[in-house]
Amino acid sequence: MKAAAIPFAIAALCCAAFLVSFLRDRRRLRNGFYLFFALLFLGVTFIALLASVSPEAAGFVAVGVILMIIPTVLALTVFLICNGITMLRREGRRLANVLSLLTGLGICALIVFNATVTQLAWEPLDIVRGILNGLVVYFSFLFVCFLLYSIVYGRIRTEKGIDFVVVLGSGLLDGHRVPPLLAGRLNRAKRVIDAEARRGRKPMVVTSGGQGPDEDLPESHAMAAYLVENGLPKERILLEDRSRTTFENLTFSAEIMEQRKADYRCTVVTNNFHVLRAALIARRAKVNGQVIGSPTAWYFWPSATLREFVAILVDHKYKNLIVCGLIVLSQVSRAFY
Repeated sequence: MKAAAIPFAIAALCCAAFLVSFLRDRRRLRNGFYLFFALLFLGVTFIALLASVSPEAAGFVAVGVILMIIPTVLALTVFLICNGITMLRREGRRLANVLSLLTGLGICALIVFNATVTQLAWEPLDIVRGILNGLVVYFSFLFVCFLLYSIVYGRIRTEKGIDFVVVLGSGLLDGHRVPPLLAGRLNRAKRVIDAEARRGRKPMVVTSGGQGPDEDLPESHAMAAYLVENGLPKERILLEDRSRTTFENLTFSAEIMEQRKADYRCTVVTNNFHVLRAALIARRAKVNGQVIGSPTAWYFWPSATLREFVAILVDHKYKNLIVCGLIVLSQVSRAFY
């Protein structure tokens, strides 16, 4: 029982940190780190408690968890490669569409490289292996925290009593048509509007999106037309047609909402893979509202999620570069000892 006290105390501390940070502002990336460590140390506590009752059972569970890593990695690799091929067939040859394929092939290459270095037993290559493995562990840890909190945040229920629903644009087909991805966002926004109507409220909709170089009209105008065709009165729609990025989407939409009502509350609608990053940007843009997601085709989700993760890494590039530099230095320093 004493062995379980320390990990339980750490788990309790992480849980408390998560709850405090979550209640203050759920749109923080650090919430995912608190949640990850809380679950990790709860698992360690469970194994420690089991060991105090039956050491054999605890050892069996610990070995089972370790042994599950290998088939899990192999299954993930196969899934990512297959998904990447599917993305190429259905969405075309663009870098954003091959992220899952590149990740799967990267895992294969890392496995082969580690096995080769073990056979060669050459110190310079061993240092390179240490650097690569260190970087993979670091980015895998970040991705798990990101994915874990993305799922948790995406399942939070919509706030009631909102004044606006903001729908983020995502590009048009043939320069003027709403694609399925964007239609999913608009349909989700319509459901939110209908739910508010049943409570006796009539929030406005802000369609947010400017005109791209290959588009015949601003995205917000096509989005508004789609909503009108699906039964939403035109006078309930506000157009934000200047934006080019998600940050501009939210910043310009906030200006429109503040002009209408200074103490507004809103819900922002995007796709489920984009929810957490959009929430982080909404916080930075000082938007008073939470973000909800619309469903995405299963084959599109892995690459899109990886793309969002890479974008968040870029948003925090200096912190990540410092950590990566420390990992490289820790491995290179081995050559001098």
